Amino acid sequence: LNTWKHFAVPAATPVLLNVAMIAAAWLGAPWFGRLGLEPIYAMAAGVMAGGVLQLAVQLPALRRLGYLPRVGLTVARLRAAWADPGARQVARMMGPALLGVGVAQVSLMINTQIASWLPAGSVTWLSYADRLMEFPTALLGVALGVVLMPQLASAHAAGDTARYSAMLDWGLRLVVVLAAPCSVALLVFATPLVSTLFHYGAFTGRDVLQVSTALAGYGIGLLGLVAIKVLAPGYYANQDMRTPVRIAIVVLVVTQLLNVVLVPVLQHAGLALSIGLGALINATWLLVGLKKRGSWQPSAGWWRFLLQVVGATALLAVFLMWASASFDWVGLREAKWQRVGLLGGLLAGAAILYFGALWAAGVKLRQFVAR
Repeated sequence: LNTWKHFAVPAATPVLLNVAMIAAAWLGAPWFGRLGLEPIYAMAAGVMAGGVLQLAVQLPALRRLGYLPRVGLTVARLRAAWADPGARQVARMMGPALLGVGVAQVSLMINTQIASWLPAGSVTWLSYADRLMEFPTALLGVALGVVLMPQLASAHAAGDTARYSAMLDWGLRLVVVLAAPCSVALLVFATPLVSTLFHYGAFTGRDVLQVSTALAGYGIGLLGLVAIKVLAPGYYANQDMRTPVRIAIVVLVVTQLLNVVLVPVLQHAGLALSIGLGALINATWLLVGLKKRGSWQPSAGWWRFLLQVVGATALLAVFLMWASASFDWVGLREAKWQRVGLLGGLLAGAAILYFGALWAAGVKLRQFVAR
């Protein structure tokens, strides 16, 4: 669907998993309890139901395009599929791709194990911070990667190196202009975000502080975390699956070495910071590789553009630091709707300030939409 520029259905699909999980917790868990089953099993059922829904919603769109898969499990059908050169090529490329996914999961497992040996609550604090970090990463990085991948593959197939480089350049500029303010927000505005979203029920003021500290660690590397989602497709579109995987493996080792240094000092926040620093190393390595092989040639005006973004981001940081320090975000626990409204108003003001500063500095924001 992405190849045929039908982005809406795939982009909306993850919502179904979230809906299924919410329904499982809200309705399924009490029902399981009444049946005498462990209520937590309802969450596993929610994952399965969400997966089925995610697959099912793709089928009508594929049928309209005439690309509905016809799955056959007979020996003859399997032999015919394996004999297809395209299928063999996909199978060869899947190995490195699976290894790359495995590296990320291994890193997550290691960090979770380390956190389990830290003071009680560390795993939860990291988990909450990770949810907030994943929001801009998915919203910006994953969305850009999905949109760029078919465009880059098309340019590569046509041998259009200029278009290939221009698409990467556009994606990187968009990453900088959108991820930089998000990174600053996670760094200096973490307490208002965590308080407003999570500070209810058994979630204490101490928990707000601990999650905010971890969130700041993620914020340092957010630009790298988002950029990887744009830079990796620059290799995949060239059918180079191995280079990003090799880099990911080395960065995994570097991240664990950083854990050895940072965790004894910063505890759970050290785990978040090591992931952030590792992401910056990963993104820089990918970027240098693309430039060396000629896949990306920076367009004119990059240094001026970076100065414009840095100036606007610095102004934003001052505003957010003032907003974070001027209100008792933890003390507003009982006035939750007042806190929600205050956060929404300040974030709207921050967005106007940031994009207004970019416009005043001469950044033509329409170029990102027109592309």
